[in-house]
Amino acid sequence: MVADDPGVAVAEPKAPASSLSPEIQIDLYRQMVRIRRFEEKSAQAFMRAAIKGFCHLYIGQEAVAVGALSVLEPRDAVITAYRDHGVALARGTSARACMAELLGKQTGCSQGMGGSMHLFDRKHHFYGGHAIVGSHTAVAAGLAFAQQYESTGGITLCLLGEGAVNQGVFSETLNLVSLWKLPIVFLIENNDYAMGTSVSRSSAGLPLVNRASAFDLAGRVANGMEVEEVRAMVAEAVSLARTEHLPTLLEVNTYRYRGHSMSDPDTYRTKQEIEEHKKNDPILRYRQKLEEREILS
Repeated sequence: MVADDPGVAVAEPKAPASSLSPEIQIDLYRQMVRIRRFEEKSAQAFMRAAIKGFCHLYIGQEAVAVGALSVLEPRDAVITAYRDHGVALARGTSARACMAELLGKQTGCSQGMGGSMHLFDRKHHFYGGHAIVGSHTAVAAGLAFAQQYESTGGITLCLLGEGAVNQGVFSETLNLVSLWKLPIVFLIENNDYAMGTSVSRSSAGLPLVNRASAFDLAGRVANGMEVEEVRAMVAEAVSLARTEHLPTLLEVNTYRYRGHSMSDPDTYRTKQEIEEHKKNDPILRYRQKLEEREILS
C-alpha cells in the first residue's frame, strides 16, 4: 500500500491478535482445509459415477461448520439438512467413514444406506443429514426436549438453509422451543440461493433473523466467511442455551462456490458473481490472518 506521496511506503495493517491459542487457530484452519479437500475429492468421485444419487458440496461454507461446532461439547447434539459432509467432518466423523458412505459401502457411517444426504454418526451425537427441507428442525426440537427432560446438560445445534426458513414446520418449531425454553440453537446457513432462487426473491422481512423476534428468541447475525466470528457468536448462543435455556436463532451469511448439487447447471448466477465472492474465500482469508499473526509461516 502506498500513501499519497509515491515515495512513502505504508505497511499493511497487521491482523488483530486473537484471543484463541495458536493451537486452536491452527486446528480451525486445518479443519477447513480438510473439508475443502474432501469435497474436491467427492466432486471427482461423482464425475466418475462412483457416487450415485445426489451430492451437495460444502465448498465455500467451511468456516460455518468449523467455527460453530468448535465450541460444542461431546454431549451436545448436532443435526443438519442434506449439505452435510462438512458438518459431519467438523463433528468428528472420520473422512474414511464419510467417503465410504458416499460410495455406498457398508463401512460408511450409515452402513452405505444413506449416501450423501444422510450421513449419521450416533457416537458423535450427529443425527443427520435430512433431505426433506425444514423437516429436521422439528427433530432438533425433539432432541433438545430429550436433553432437557433427562437433564443431560447438553444442547442441540440445528443447522438449516435459508430455504427452510419459509417452511411451516420451522415456524411451528420456533413457537414450541420458545414456549418450552428448550436448550437449542438454530443456525441459518444463508448462502443466498435456495436451490436456484435468490433469498431476496423468496423471503420477505429480511434479514431472516427477524423471525426470532416474533417468537421471543435471541437473534444474531454473523459473517460466515470469518471462522473466528462464527465461533464467537455460536459460543454466546450455546452459553445462553446451556445456562439459561434460552433458544437462539442465528443467521450466518456465507456463499457456496458450486451449484446447489453436482447435478445443478448453475445458470442462475454469473461467473463474475462467483469470482467476486471467491475473493472472500474463508480459507484463504484465515490463512492470511494466521501468517500476519505469525502463527503460520
